Amino acid sequence: MQPAAPLTFVAPDAAPTPGAAMHALLERLFPICRSITGDGVRQTLAILREYLPALRVHEVPSGTPALDWTVPAEWNIRDAWVKNAAGERVIDFRQHNLHILQYSTPVHGWFSRQELDDHLFSLPEQPDLIPYRTSYYQPNWGFCLSHRQREQLRDDYYEVCIDSTLDEQGHLTYGELVLPGASEEEILLSCHCCHPSLANDNLSGLVVAVFLARELARQPRRYTYRFVFGPGTIGSIVWLSRHRDTVGLIRHGLVLTLLGGPGGFTYKQSRRGAAEIDRAAALVLRAAGVPHAVRPWLPYGYDERQYCSPGFNLPVGCLSRTPFGEFPEYHTSSDNLEFVRPEQLTESLELVLNICTTLEHNRTYRNLSPYGEPQLGRRGVYKGIGGGQEGADWNMALLWLLSLSDGTHTLLDVAEQAALPLPLLHRAALALEGAGLLQPLT
Repeated sequence: MQPAAPLTFVAPDAAPTPGAAMHALLERLFPICRSITGDGVRQTLAILREYLPALRVHEVPSGTPALDWTVPAEWNIRDAWVKNAAGERVIDFRQHNLHILQYSTPVHGWFSRQELDDHLFSLPEQPDLIPYRTSYYQPNWGFCLSHRQREQLRDDYYEVCIDSTLDEQGHLTYGELVLPGASEEEILLSCHCCHPSLANDNLSGLVVAVFLARELARQPRRYTYRFVFGPGTIGSIVWLSRHRDTVGLIRHGLVLTLLGGPGGFTYKQSRRGAAEIDRAAALVLRAAGVPHAVRPWLPYGYDERQYCSPGFNLPVGCLSRTPFGEFPEYHTSSDNLEFVRPEQLTESLELVLNICTTLEHNRTYRNLSPYGEPQLGRRGVYKGIGGGQEGADWNMALLWLLSLSDGTHTLLDVAEQAALPLPLLHRAALALEGAGLLQPLT
């Protein structure tokens, strides 16, 4: 399946291809130390506004109730290190921001090797990689390091410094972009902006969302598109708490994540299991002819579990490539700029755009000549002998549409039953509408 329009846009830095432009944005964002709150999120959203000037940035005060949660204190970090007896930095936050346990409380003092060990995190099974670890809601401090580096810490005492702040008067920050359409009904696209220096998780979903928004802004839109760029879990909970009266406008939704690594695609269904977004995503994946899997709903994962919680029950699925926890680079320093490739980002962008196009084109029609088969040849829409397979598929698309357009079947229904591409059915529906044989109802 091809995108609705050629992907010809470029980023402000004028990268030559969409994949290169997305990767260039990812390279700018990669060094920033993001968390669920703080200046790293603000810096990230400020860069996104260069690409999406209409992006609105929201600040929600710490301590604000949000459903069953409370907005946490704002965390920022300036520096962190562990020094040996000679004064050498043996663990240095400035070398890699994964070295710090996210949301570490401030600390400065000398600790025995045994005391320090209780605050160190490493991966014995991946001894050369730095893990990514967090302690958002339980006060703690710590350092992440490669296991080989950990084994080299042989001094009896170490000086530890974490120059961080936890501000109870701070804020949680998230971004939101709305692209108005002909209808107030919405398609929600949600992604995370909270992980530091992890290219696939979750910067790849963020950059795909940015360039999807840029492309959709160039096109006529039946639906209104709402993009949410927020920290994981608490971001979507805060957003939902502030939109309880309007979430009923959301007709379809996708969480975008892990879209830059290798491997096939994975679509996780919404809690409803057979929502239009679930069917559209499955149809597009099959038509694309790419390796993929469609998985049933599971109440664990990314922010789809907040949007799909039973009180909201929104039709929101999750699209990724290889899912979280199923590739060795996940939440380690190997999830780097080399792991995410421009061609993988491009393929992901095209797939998401095709899902949006499918939702845009999925309408219900009524056959205006339902008594017997109308004569298509004299109306110039039927392809005669010599049309080849394309002509045969076109003619079958016409006949299937006339057969099922009783005011109750959508194009997605027809595509599933007829095993024909929805873009072909869309073109055929426009031809029949132009010939006075079909009337769109939705």
